[in-house]
Amino acid sequence: MAAEQTPLFAKRFRGYFPVVIDVETAGFNAQTDALLELAASVLTLDETTGHLAIDETIQFNIEPFEGANLEPKALEFTGIDPTNPLRGAVDEKEALKTLFKLVRKKMKLAGCQRAIIVAHNAAFDLGFLNAATERCAIKRSPFHAFVSFDTTTLAGLALGQTVLAKACEAANIDFNNSEAHSALYDTEKTAELFCHIVNKWQDLGGWPLAVDANET
Repeated sequence: MAAEQTPLFAKRFRGYFPVVIDVETAGFNAQTDALLELAASVLTLDETTGHLAIDETIQFNIEPFEGANLEPKALEFTGIDPTNPLRGAVDEKEALKTLFKLVRKKMKLAGCQRAIIVAHNAAFDLGFLNAATERCAIKRSPFHAFVSFDTTTLAGLALGQTVLAKACEAANIDFNNSEAHSALYDTEKTAELFCHIVNKWQDLGGWPLAVDANET
């Protein structure tokens, strides 16, 4: 019986499974400020074309953890009212456990070994994700603790733009500023942008890399 072939996805990013994430928060300090929204898009890779696309997106409104700081200016910027009962907010642990379960399932199907966060200004989102994981005493996260793919940098290289809205415009991706700063909207737009950049590189012949004749 022939050996099972490794999925293309597992080869594309060195065994990493990219997951696009965006958070909305009540400030800039991941240790003290509340995490209020979290959204994530998992991706799929076409075995024939090598193109990435959005597979599934999930979103959570999150209750501020006990003792969390709520910066008024941050709430004004996002338009989030943490006290609104209509938010249907869940606690951090429930949100993270649901996210991690989905990521592990999709990661396994893709043949990948570890998830990696994709985000616009990724250090910010990864910092809040790591802080929440630690607060909730979740010992095993599927995500790499410090490696990330930052679409700010990728868009600067590929499109000459670093602001999400402007990068999407340069990539001919529809972007509505009135819907921005919602974790769900920003995640899906970031995912579209990441897929656009990776797929463009693919179409230009950038991957798989040509093998040197001396290495064959």
